Amino acid sequence: MSPIDENHLHADPGIESHHPAGGATGPVAAGAGATPLQLQAARTIFQKGAPGRRAFVCPELDVPAVDVSELLPERFRRARAPRLPEVSEPEIVRHYVGISKRNFDLDSGFYPLGSCTMKHNPRLHERVAALPGHARLHPLQDPERAQGALELMWRLQSALSEISGLPHVSLQPSAGSHGELAGVLLTRAYHEDRGETRHKVLTPDTAHGTNPATVTMAGFEVVKVATNPDGGVDVEDLRAKADGDVACLMLTNPNTLGLFDPNIAEIAEIVHAVGATLYYDGANLNAVMGLSRPGDMGFDIVHFNLHKSFTQPHGGGGPGSGPIAVSERIAPFLPVPVVARHEDGTFELDHDREKSIGRLRGFHGNYGCFVRSYAYICSLGGDGLKEASEAAVLNANYLLARLKEHGVAEYLPLAYGELCMHEFVLSGGPMKRELQIKTLDLAKRLLDFGFHPPTVYFPLLVDEALMVEPTETETKETLDAFADAIAAILREAAEDPEIARAAPYSTPVRRLDEVAAAKHPVIREALA
Repeated sequence: MSPIDENHLHADPGIESHHPAGGATGPVAAGAGATPLQLQAARTIFQKGAPGRRAFVCPELDVPAVDVSELLPERFRRARAPRLPEVSEPEIVRHYVGISKRNFDLDSGFYPLGSCTMKHNPRLHERVAALPGHARLHPLQDPERAQGALELMWRLQSALSEISGLPHVSLQPSAGSHGELAGVLLTRAYHEDRGETRHKVLTPDTAHGTNPATVTMAGFEVVKVATNPDGGVDVEDLRAKADGDVACLMLTNPNTLGLFDPNIAEIAEIVHAVGATLYYDGANLNAVMGLSRPGDMGFDIVHFNLHKSFTQPHGGGGPGSGPIAVSERIAPFLPVPVVARHEDGTFELDHDREKSIGRLRGFHGNYGCFVRSYAYICSLGGDGLKEASEAAVLNANYLLARLKEHGVAEYLPLAYGELCMHEFVLSGGPMKRELQIKTLDLAKRLLDFGFHPPTVYFPLLVDEALMVEPTETETKETLDAFADAIAAILREAAEDPEIARAAPYSTPVRRLDEVAAAKHPVIREALA
């Protein structure tokens, strides 16, 4: 193995990494520093304050008092008053702001989480979603008095239809995984309507983990399709497994290796020849917006991640959105209601669909997500969406080239191919053998350099996988700093691998026992 090139590692003055002894050594990326305040033990809100302390005092009641027993049946009433924290307003604000600072977030650092498109969410779209007509619209509002909202939803449906190349859209699913479930249920309804009983769904071995989970939840059998040496679908394996029992092939293109499958037309032909549907996992749509359309590739069903490609904030347990677009033959089975437009320009919620699979959730979807995503689409337009995808692909290939320039590829080679689309997957196998550190160690050490780690150990077919997606919103300087940090960690590991093995050092908590946390989660603390 060749040494990691130190000549290309340019220091960023004033930025420091953290070693086990607590000393600061070496140049790394921004945000690495940890203050004593950040490392203090957390206290719950119940441990703060004092009896009688208040953040707000209600004004005196100016309407007649009513006994609670007249309003609530006894079975719904508390036997004793709840124990609530008694704190002042500054204490409340400081408590929650302090907790937020313990999290890594996109507003303060690079978040190259592969296959999740963690890109910047423009603040303009947040302001639009917060307008009273949007934020205060009640879900039970009569459609006649919510025409503006229905028009926005209808226009978003139309935009997603154009982007996907499929004519019909439902906004109802609440997340990408929910959109997947909708797609598989639509597939089942389609086959049942034709009098067919099919029990298999094909998924490539590079599929997102939600794909096989969705298939199982919908009552189908998962059948894996192999990957060929170039990183695409093994067409011969697909041909051997595609038979009359197959209901659907779930696929994303480009796939999770960051590669566009050149055999997609042949794949679609094989699937359709046995009467099955072709489903597009939209998680990687950020690579091809305005460049290619799933419908034109032969897909029957597409789900979108508005919280990935269309800048609805991602993660944190908040609302997502996973609309689906479908071909003509799948349209009769769409969930109800669907937003429809009359000839006079008014809008309604169409419930009259005899073959519909029914509702997938209460009301009509996560409306705030629709507003942000529609604002994003309107802000960029068709040319802007195309440019965003082109920049995402350019950034990924630039970062890949910078890593090769540093000599990182000797220890973290590209798993498949030579170039990539919007993301790439590196194999840490050589790093593990030559430098005695695992991908997990590299990921943990990156936290000390101020970067959120990329996705690790996925896809499963890549040894010690590291999956990187820089997105189109990051600058050249950020990508350079990330490449420098990877090179610095590998050079450091060549001298002392124990540093990375024991990382991180600068985070509020050190390395955790993730297996124990998953098997025995502590989700409740007893109050004295």
